[in-house]
Amino acid sequence: MLFEGLELVSALATLAACLVSVTLLLAVSQQLWQLRWAATRDKSCKLPIPKGSMGFPLIGETGHWLLQVFSKIFSHEALESYLPKIQLVIQDTLRAWSSQPEAINVYQEAQRLTFRMAVRVLLGFSIPEEDLGNLFEVYQQFVENVFSLPVDLPFSGYRRGIQARQILQKGLEKAIREKLQCTQGKDYSDALDILIESSKEHGKEMTMQELKDGTLELIFAAYATTASASTSLIMQLLKHPAVLEKLREELRAQGLLHGGGCPCEGTLRLDMLSGLRYLDCVIKEVMRLFTPVSGGYRTVLQTFELDGFQIPKGWSVMYSIRDTHDTAPVFKDVNVFDPDRFSQARSEDKDGRFHYLPFGGGVRTCLGKHLAKLFLKVLAVELASTSRFELATRTFPRITLVPVLHPVDGLSVKFFGLDSNQNEILPETEAMLSATV
Repeated sequence: MLFEGLELVSALATLAACLVSVTLLLAVSQQLWQLRWAATRDKSCKLPIPKGSMGFPLIGETGHWLLQVFSKIFSHEALESYLPKIQLVIQDTLRAWSSQPEAINVYQEAQRLTFRMAVRVLLGFSIPEEDLGNLFEVYQQFVENVFSLPVDLPFSGYRRGIQARQILQKGLEKAIREKLQCTQGKDYSDALDILIESSKEHGKEMTMQELKDGTLELIFAAYATTASASTSLIMQLLKHPAVLEKLREELRAQGLLHGGGCPCEGTLRLDMLSGLRYLDCVIKEVMRLFTPVSGGYRTVLQTFELDGFQIPKGWSVMYSIRDTHDTAPVFKDVNVFDPDRFSQARSEDKDGRFHYLPFGGGVRTCLGKHLAKLFLKVLAVELASTSRFELATRTFPRITLVPVLHPVDGLSVKFFGLDSNQNEILPETEAMLSATV
């Protein structure tokens, strides 16, 4: 236990050192960049140069422009077009989980699921299954070394991460070229389509390197945190069968479960999901109690007071999402999993500002939050409609917070498929169904 504690402290210290170093480097480089542009003003002219930011070195305000394009990627219209594809990916995954004779590691499989969702749905890539599996393994190596110390030595995590990134970009470039050459038969515009079209609307043709970087960023945004939240959702439904049954009752009441079976394969709509009030409460409570990331960093734009102390302009500060949720006075019994706290009758999250911020807050709130919530809602509906699942170990695993919240050694669960009357599908029937998929 002592050594585990020391390893956690060491990992947190390394992560903090990396984040501080990167923050300081960005701050210094931006200030030098501002001075560089200020020095170019025409001294013979008395007029000042325009106010505003010059962005960061080399990339300028490209990041801001990309953020405007991400807003299109996660618009209501875009989410509506993604929904049938997301549902089909989840259905295929749950069917595969149920066909396994042994228990599965939910966290590992949730990572595969969110990776598949990003590649198949967000990017619209038609990568063969074997190649997709190999790409996932390389991507995992890349993610595991993202927060390595920037020391480029043989066998270092940094070197492994760079090598994985190079292999990834090679595979992504092949997929992008194939996608650009095959434009027939598409029934929706995916995120990469929107990114390309938006750049053309702004008079800018994206280079292959920009496309690869944008593609990798979209996968990264949809991967780790969504896998974490998906695992937490399954764990809480296992711990609280009454919540799962209440969720099924809501599905029946809304006509999404007829005689125990779900008739809505591939036909879910956003308005259907928005009408499921209890489902929304369940997802909110999962995100309150098991927020995937600890918090975020911000730069103080104007000196302000906090509990009698001044926080000077220019300081880098960290806000903690988990501490905020744990100490917010509006939440009662904060350690209890209680979806009804978000019901219309109680609405604990409405009693004040900034008590509930699983996706951050302000102008820099997570752009993909609506996609993440949509994915979790569809997963919950499919779990409640088509699966029975049980813990395969005697006790639930411990939780670790690094790099994102997830169960230590995963979460071992056995899944069983259900027929239209919520009866367990026999193994021989499951094998036949799997063979036809």
